[in-house]
Amino acid sequence: MAVKAEKYPEPQFLPPVASGYIYLGLSVAPPRVPPVHHSAERDKEIERCLTLADRLTALPEVVRARVFQAVLIPPLKGLPRFDVTMLVETASPGDIEHVRASGPFKEIDAKLVMPADNPVRLGDTENPATGTYLFNHFLAPDSDAAVEGWKSVAGWYTANTGVDNSIPLRPLGESPYAMVNYARIPGKAAPFLVRQLTRPSFHRFVRPRLKEHGMTALPLLVRPM
Repeated sequence: MAVKAEKYPEPQFLPPVASGYIYLGLSVAPPRVPPVHHSAERDKEIERCLTLADRLTALPEVVRARVFQAVLIPPLKGLPRFDVTMLVETASPGDIEHVRASGPFKEIDAKLVMPADNPVRLGDTENPATGTYLFNHFLAPDSDAAVEGWKSVAGWYTANTGVDNSIPLRPLGESPYAMVNYARIPGKAAPFLVRQLTRPSFHRFVRPRLKEHGMTALPLLVRPM
């Protein structure tokens, strides 16, 4: 008897956010093991980034600028070891270059600077603006494949993990990643990953669909500062 294919209701996708985004990854004092422990060097850099974020927010083109500290960096091949990240939201994609040319932005010492827009979204990632966040870096043949792959598994995540929000960041121009998914997750980082990976349906449903779209997921778990 044939096994019936698993199906999950497609969540209600929302129109794209009109904003532009700049995703920045910094490697300050990345840990050798997955948990991210205290670092005085990292604390100092975070304070500096928070000051720069305040200066960026004062620009008329900037909607918000957030600073995050990594809480869990899984030992995955190819995962960027960013222990500090920033996300700058601009009023529109057309404002990105003006913000990048600003004084405070030029003071950020980032290994990755990825201008992006948002092609589709799910829920409200910024409300509430607290908790644990996910930056999931996707390798894929192109951004369109990454977005379609994300949409194909979004129903599984809403049904099985309680993730009810997501803002896919689609790079504008060259990038090592076809997409970076920005989402707020329920609960803490380690239990979230364990619940996901120990569900048989994750291996039956999610992994095959990501593979169909040529996608590799490289998740980084962070908390806002």
